[in-house]
Amino acid sequence: MHFLPYYGIGFAFFGLIAAAFQSQRKVIRLTERGWNDLLAKLEQVEFVGLQAVAKDYLDPRASQIKMEPQELWTLLGGYEGLRRMRVNADLMLALAAHAQDWNFDEATIVAERMRLDAARLRRAMWRIELGCLQYFALRRFWMRMPIQAQEAAAAYYLMRQRLLSLYASSHAGLYPRLAEAL
Repeated sequence: MHFLPYYGIGFAFFGLIAAAFQSQRKVIRLTERGWNDLLAKLEQVEFVGLQAVAKDYLDPRASQIKMEPQELWTLLGGYEGLRRMRVNADLMLALAAHAQDWNFDEATIVAERMRLDAARLRRAMWRIELGCLQYFALRRFWMRMPIQAQEAAAAYYLMRQRLLSLYASSHAGLYPRLAEAL
């Protein structure tokens, strides 16, 4: 009976190892795909709304609370828009890895910055999902959800801008197709 907590810790540990292994497999599978395949998998994100939310978060003004949570949610496309951002984040990281073929030094640094932005986006999405669970279970709105949505939008916006700038300086021939897809 006294070994029961150790079993719980062991299962949690092996669960984390399995999740890390699955995540690594996904990244390897994406980087092995061709550039055109990655571009075709990008999902459309409403950029005008995303840009408005991200700039409101990244560039504070005198009135920092003028964007209402419902307006913010609508501009991002709701949960579906946030899901698309999360899917595209992995694809954009793989596209940044492809740029290392043309400009290794800059692409390596930009990819690392994008990786940190992607981690910020995933963390915000995880918190939003927890907030949604709280809302559905308790019928109480989680006050930090709009802030997390803004953080996710800002992280995605920075990733997008970093990737476009990298392609503009590294491979201008592919830049127009990438800009159109994003």
